[in-house]
Amino acid sequence: MDAFEMPTEMRCIEISEPGGPEVLTEARRAVPVPGHGEILIEVAYAGVNRPDALQRAGAYKAPLGASDLPGLECSGRVAALGPGVTGWSVGDQVCALLPGGGYAEFATCPAEHALPVPVGVDLKSAACLPETCFTVWSNVVMRGGLKAGERFLVHGGSSGIGTTAIQIAKALGARVFTTAGSPEKCAACEELGATAINYKTGDFVDVLRAEGGANLVLDMVGGSYIARNIKAMADDARMVFIAFLESPKAEINFAQVMLRRLTITGSTLRPQSDAAKAEIARQLLGQVWPMVSAGKLRVIHDSTFPLAEAAAAHARMESSQHIGKIVMEVKGG
Repeated sequence: MDAFEMPTEMRCIEISEPGGPEVLTEARRAVPVPGHGEILIEVAYAGVNRPDALQRAGAYKAPLGASDLPGLECSGRVAALGPGVTGWSVGDQVCALLPGGGYAEFATCPAEHALPVPVGVDLKSAACLPETCFTVWSNVVMRGGLKAGERFLVHGGSSGIGTTAIQIAKALGARVFTTAGSPEKCAACEELGATAINYKTGDFVDVLRAEGGANLVLDMVGGSYIARNIKAMADDARMVFIAFLESPKAEINFAQVMLRRLTITGSTLRPQSDAAKAEIARQLLGQVWPMVSAGKLRVIHDSTFPLAEAAAAHARMESSQHIGKIVMEVKGG
């Protein structure tokens, strides 16, 4: 994009006040200017994620210095380079993890948090990769230490995180078990290579105990699942929390943690340092992007909404009827 083509204003989606999907309103703002070490992205597609809904509801504030607009991932083309940026050129196709601001025609992010669009992947699919891949790789591999041959349990297997976690774990040689809430969702998880348990009709604890227990659990539910996860774990197993859709509180018997040498940990992605996210990006480029290009990791699409229908996109996500990723088309590509 030539400098003379750069608009001064852009369409975006603001949060008018904390509340439901209806508080997402279309607005116009000045195009942001990339700072030192940042790139400006002309957004083609923006991914829709649970943290966006939490921010909209007033439960997840943007970090200091980040855009107050929702949107934690996007795909598009590099529109401008901030001072000190190397390795990128204007016009390059990218997908990126954002500190915020993805629900807009332009967004900035640290250059080291952007990745080239994988070979054979279109911009719509590329917009669905950053948030889930950063989250899954950093928690399942870097924090959780998943190894080939281990038994891996991920809850919410039909979600964007779940479908990504199933595929990455399978590519790494793990045996994958997952929970989902309908026959259709279970079938989608089975197609990706997981043993799926319908949590409305079956008990994941019984299934995992019969298999020798889970060596690693990735949990986004919390609440009543916490004690049940512990029962489902093998000795010396690890459990990693990334969200608490039910509750962050539970009563558990910590004697089991001691006697069976269990490790319980967790993380959130957005507040981590720029350097930590840059290291995750480097590992994704070297180890996960080849999985994508080889077809071992593919994006499972649920639906696409125009930017102006952000409220409908959020309503779809919060209905929990979706299978895979929800994305918004900003400028296409």
